[in-house]
Amino acid sequence: MDRAPAEARPNPFVRLYRGETSFDFVGRRRLWYLISGVVIVAGLVSMGTKGFNFGIDFKGGQSWEVPASASSITTSSVTSAMQSAGVSDPIIEFLGAGSSRKVQVEADLNKLSSNEKKTVVNNVSTALAHMSNTSATDVTFSDVGPTWGSQITDKAILAVLVFFLVVVAYITLRFEWKMAIAALIAVVHDLLVTAGIYSLTGFQVTPDTVVAVLTILGYSLYDTVVVFDRVGENTRGFGASGRMTYEDVVNLSMNQTLARSMNTSLVAILPVLSVLVIGAQILGASTLQYFGLALVIGLTSGAYSSIFIASPVLAVMKEREPRYQSIRQKLANRADRTGLLTPRAAALSMATATAGRGGTGRGRAAPARRQGEVLRPGGAARAASAVTDDSVLDEPDSVPAANGAGRPSGATAKRPSASGARRPPPRPRKGKGGKGKGGRRR
Repeated sequence: MDRAPAEARPNPFVRLYRGETSFDFVGRRRLWYLISGVVIVAGLVSMGTKGFNFGIDFKGGQSWEVPASASSITTSSVTSAMQSAGVSDPIIEFLGAGSSRKVQVEADLNKLSSNEKKTVVNNVSTALAHMSNTSATDVTFSDVGPTWGSQITDKAILAVLVFFLVVVAYITLRFEWKMAIAALIAVVHDLLVTAGIYSLTGFQVTPDTVVAVLTILGYSLYDTVVVFDRVGENTRGFGASGRMTYEDVVNLSMNQTLARSMNTSLVAILPVLSVLVIGAQILGASTLQYFGLALVIGLTSGAYSSIFIASPVLAVMKEREPRYQSIRQKLANRADRTGLLTPRAAALSMATATAGRGGTGRGRAAPARRQGEVLRPGGAARAASAVTDDSVLDEPDSVPAANGAGRPSGATAKRPSASGARRPPPRPRKGKGGKGKGGRRR
């Protein structure tokens, strides 16, 4: 006997957009913590040993810029010219493309005396002009002192601290202080991951990097607030019934907002990747790479932290409250524990509860459910059938028409409609004149 082929299960992305996922984000929090911990520890070790590659805006230094449209001007030729002029370790970068192509050279000469510094600066300008077949006046020179760099660093640190205070105050007033702590941990996570990757890879830190970091912190906070808002709604709804732990409420909220978080992150990251790849690498606008690189790293880390860091941390803190500890103990040995629900099952459960409470007055209404009461796992099909069956309850039942006096039996009996059995005519009453033709009907 041939068996019917089993129906193929949709892939995870299809189930995600259908609302059929039930990922256990909180239950696997140790794995998420381990991944983040490895990246953060590696970054901290690199920051302690290697440090950062600060640009001249932070550490001070000298910068030269000269046209370099000739194809013979390469990184090796510029390096040899700088070494012959007295700069042993220059930072070389090409800007633009084609006829607008330029070469930028950076060096730190602040440790030299004023006379030595002046001599080296003139030698470098002459070497660059000779290499590009231009005059010394075509070489653009800028000198940034270490005081200017320290001022930028102090202002950047102050901006981050003010951001932290505003975040904690806003989320505490909007939600509660435990959510503020979880969001702050996620923001610090994003900072450490971004800083660690910059230290490990040696990417140059510029003022554009600082602007990008502040931007990604705001984006990470936005994503976290959206998730926490859904957690708050489900806590007042599903969590109020006492049949779901706070961990299950957080997991349900994460599954409900997962598709939105992924779409938002992709929409934000793809344009930045276009700027980073097409603008900086293909078109030669390399000044965009410092801003775009920090955005790509930060946006990816922010999307990760809002899902895998902030929400599990919140669940751990809330599960320590006596109320949710009591709920977990009561549900430990109960068979009607809701557990992990898919977004679709949760929506059908709420629709069933709403249909049960909002009877039309005709016929038997669906059994009423308490506010926030949910179905047990696997109840999506039962919820769907319940919603469908409720529409049948408004149909009038047939009434036995044998003698017109039949009584509806069972719980499904309803009043006969206008098109049902005909009522008997009213019996005439006697008038004052008794029976006969003169009697009046009252």
